[in-house]
Amino acid sequence: MTTIVERIGTLSIGRVETVTAEALRIALFNETPQATALNTGTPTGFPRVNAYMLIPNETGAVVAVIKEISIVRAKPASVRHDDTLVDLPYPDRTVIAIPFGTLLREGNDGDSQPLYALERGVPVLPSVGDPVLLPTATQLRSIVEAKTDDRLIQIGTAPFAGNARVWVHPDKLFGRHLAVLGNTGSGKSCSVAGIVRWSLESAAAAAQAVFQEGAQVQPANARFIVLDPNGEYSQAFSDRTLPVRRFSVGGKDGANPLTVPGWLWNGQEWAAFTSAQPGVQRPILLRALRQLRNAGSSAMTARAQVIRRYTGYVRQVEQLYADLPQSVAGFPRNRDFGSLLEGLLGLIQSDETTLATYGKDAADLAAAVIVIRAPIETVRASRHWTSANSSGYNDFQPGDLQTVLTALRTITDVFPITVTHGEISEDAPVRFDVSALPDRIHDVAMATGGQALNNVEPLINRVQVMLGDAGLRPVIDTAGATSLGEWLAALLGPSKGSPEPLAILDLSLVPSDVVHIAVAVISRLIFEALQRHIKETNKALPTVLVLEEAHSFVRKDADVGASAQAADLCRQTFERIAREGRKFGLGLVLASQRPSELSPTVLAQCNSFLLHRIVNDVDQNLVRRLVPDALGGLLGELPTLPSQQAILLGWAVPTPVLVRVRDLQKTQRPRSDDPHFWKTWLGQEGAPPNWTGIAESWEMREDESHGTDRTEDVAYRDSDPEPDIPL
Repeated sequence: MTTIVERIGTLSIGRVETVTAEALRIALFNETPQATALNTGTPTGFPRVNAYMLIPNETGAVVAVIKEISIVRAKPASVRHDDTLVDLPYPDRTVIAIPFGTLLREGNDGDSQPLYALERGVPVLPSVGDPVLLPTATQLRSIVEAKTDDRLIQIGTAPFAGNARVWVHPDKLFGRHLAVLGNTGSGKSCSVAGIVRWSLESAAAAAQAVFQEGAQVQPANARFIVLDPNGEYSQAFSDRTLPVRRFSVGGKDGANPLTVPGWLWNGQEWAAFTSAQPGVQRPILLRALRQLRNAGSSAMTARAQVIRRYTGYVRQVEQLYADLPQSVAGFPRNRDFGSLLEGLLGLIQSDETTLATYGKDAADLAAAVIVIRAPIETVRASRHWTSANSSGYNDFQPGDLQTVLTALRTITDVFPITVTHGEISEDAPVRFDVSALPDRIHDVAMATGGQALNNVEPLINRVQVMLGDAGLRPVIDTAGATSLGEWLAALLGPSKGSPEPLAILDLSLVPSDVVHIAVAVISRLIFEALQRHIKETNKALPTVLVLEEAHSFVRKDADVGASAQAADLCRQTFERIAREGRKFGLGLVLASQRPSELSPTVLAQCNSFLLHRIVNDVDQNLVRRLVPDALGGLLGELPTLPSQQAILLGWAVPTPVLVRVRDLQKTQRPRSDDPHFWKTWLGQEGAPPNWTGIAESWEMREDESHGTDRTEDVAYRDSDPEPDIPL
């Protein structure tokens, strides 16, 4: 039986020669293994970059990780100096290692095997001449594996630690956000799918074990929401071993319809979607949204909206009266004023019906509206003419305009506009008919007077075109959900438990015009729902939001291919989630192949990183700056990492560790494989294209837009004062 001293002697591989605060320079002995060490109990590759070494001291042992291996030419120290001999240099192996933690012994297990625990930080640096040891298999597991309480989710093994299992705790992995970064083909998407799958499987198994012991719990009360812009993840969870709720545009392939109704959007999101300018367009848009949300709220609000509309007509007729006679004489001016009277009469009829629903609370205003109909109809009828083939209006006279003004002022003078307290905000998710927005913007602009109507005409045209688009309509249509509660229950799961803990939102068919807004709205509503839940119940509802292709939605600069306002809004939404989500139980998982394009604010809030192969030097430099202390030098291996291997570092693990991610069956991997050109060319793979079917499907989608031309230039559309665009 060997003594402790003899045991340490068998593991000794070198001595410390240089000590700095950042690194140690270690000279290896001549007898130290050249490739494989056998004296640790199991064959261990040594020396290897990113492998571990121990330097014993009075507190335990300093743990260092190898950063560099080199050979220097050194002269041997002669036992006896002899001037007749020439000492030739010989190769001396040297290792540069970074100390990062201390390994402490915590007793023995049931089999009298020693137990160790790793603590980050080095209270006492080694001294020159201290021996350097190879860690045993038990010590390697203690360095790499988490503490017993944290061994909940296994994500892989550590090749340089005797294939010790790498565990993570979900509180640390998701509670402070995770970034999965790597180039295309490095295994990034498979890692994300695996982490989601293994987390849910571990939670289900643990919950079921507690349930079987008699505790009254709901199994697998977990919530993952995957925002999938490429439609990759439905295949990864199609094996039905996990309950999944899938959403896609139009409910394709049996999925639930993906809808983000426009009435769920707040004012800022509508302004970004419509590119409303801040001068005149944005305030009028917000006012129109407020009126639509308050349309059925109270009699006081309804009265104020009716009075505002007639005030707008008064201002418009006053402007025409000041420009008599040319303002209403001659074609097409007489036709335009006749059309104005027709619209006014239609409004009067609508208001009669609306005000009648409020009974005595709006009876006086309803009676006044009824009274003004007759004189206005008399003026219109006196100038209107019809023939066998056409109809039109004769020139209007000053008395006609005076009659209309007098009738309108019987309302605006008797019922002045008062400030309506308690109105619903334009940001409140109150259901309204989205298709009514263009007309309401027009009414608000008229009530504003001046040049407001001319300024908002381009905005109205843009909204009409967007609402008439067949691709946008299924996503933003009012009928997408009957209530906010129904929409949240479908996305976040039912109130009691979550029998389907995973929701996959396929965004691949969402039109580019609205995809940034849709992602921003979904993420904001999830965040605010969890925020309100914790305020009402004083209990968090932990939820993980997974965002693939994060560089497309959380860019540090405006996306050239999307509306700058929409891209900025989407980025701001995720920056808020990154900063505040932890307090309300919302964890964030970002997957990206271009970390240098991500928002620095979001990256700075991620406390754990899973780094796959990264070749681009700009991305590498950024990632190195994310790693605290001197361990950034360990990331030099990123450009050469094979697929399925990654470096895991940050809050989730006690030390940065090279991980071989667990295997996923082919049917459980996202649909992100590289195409096989050669086999397809040889006819061994692939399928012949059905261009006729593709064209028919394509044309059918465009036909549904009722002739709307989406290729029309927006700038030309905005400059046309009377575009012929159907709703």
